[in-house]
Amino acid sequence: MDFIPVCEPYLNGRELEYVTDAVRTGWISSSGKYVTAFEEKFAAYCGVAHGVAVCNGTIALHLALLALGVGKGDEVILPTFTMIASAFAVCYTGAKPVFVDADPDTWNIDVTKIEEKITPRTKVIMPVHIFGKMCEMDAIRALAKKYGLMVLEDAAEAHGAEYHGRKAGACSEVSAFSFFANKNITTGEGGMVLTDDKAFFDRARYFKNVCFPLDGPRNYRHDDIGYNYRMSNVVAAIGLAQVEKADEYRAMRIRNHQLYRKFLADVPGIRFQAPPAPDCVDVCWMNTIVVDPAVYGHGKDDLIAHLKEQGIDTRLLFTGMHRQKAMRDFGCDCSGDYPVCDWLTENGFYLPSGSNLQEAQIERICEVIRKFANV
Repeated sequence: MDFIPVCEPYLNGRELEYVTDAVRTGWISSSGKYVTAFEEKFAAYCGVAHGVAVCNGTIALHLALLALGVGKGDEVILPTFTMIASAFAVCYTGAKPVFVDADPDTWNIDVTKIEEKITPRTKVIMPVHIFGKMCEMDAIRALAKKYGLMVLEDAAEAHGAEYHGRKAGACSEVSAFSFFANKNITTGEGGMVLTDDKAFFDRARYFKNVCFPLDGPRNYRHDDIGYNYRMSNVVAAIGLAQVEKADEYRAMRIRNHQLYRKFLADVPGIRFQAPPAPDCVDVCWMNTIVVDPAVYGHGKDDLIAHLKEQGIDTRLLFTGMHRQKAMRDFGCDCSGDYPVCDWLTENGFYLPSGSNLQEAQIERICEVIRKFANV
């Protein structure tokens, strides 16, 4: 019985060729042609003018917030159902994260609940495109315009997703991506900030490189607190090879998700994230199911344990930000009810989701789930 990991990177392009070239020529630090090429190629893929490559996705969020001028005394609205890195990045600036529950169908931030969280201290709305499904960006943009706010897309899970003809990362002032090992496009670790705004682009570049002047010689005099957030040329070489095959990897993830839906369609008590809206593309970063134990016959934990016995790896979903001690200790308002997020955390988990999963593997996973129902 072969083990099926939850998500392994897929490297079947020119990664080795590009990395070997970077090593052979000695360009292994943050200087080198692959950094610039990766920034330009990924930005163009997303339909955005400028890209700033950095060490990881959390840093990309922090750098994007710095570019937007977020700091102490500000508030940033984001979903409670997200990876905690989204909230941590806000904390790094000294601003306060403010949480909104998830929509019960899309699992993204519930747009109808954002306005009630806006205060005079709100500066940015940060929607997170959960599992590769884009948020309702038109409604979010309208709210931002009404209150004079900026929008930062956390697109860490949404490489190549589309919302009415616009790619993830192209629907806000600034956006941030992750290239962690399980992402559709990966560099192992890594991230990128995207923007069409030259001023935001320059600010991101400035803070990323310990606040050295953007033009002119390095005189080692610094006017601001900067950060060493640079991506190495070796990592960027992997990224360039990955983005060259971005459409292929996107198609593989979508195909895999469609197979899961097909093979589990008749299993009672198994629920998926809502399918894509018309003129939208979900890139299906993770194949996530929510289990209704009253209908399925078992709870999530029992099903996870049974899958593990059968050599099938899984992962739990995010615990809401309102449940995190770190957020309470930071001074965030974690009061109130977030029933959708709590329901997802209690009943949902990831199935194997790597781009190179085979149909036979997906069928085997689904057969194990089907046979375990009401046993």
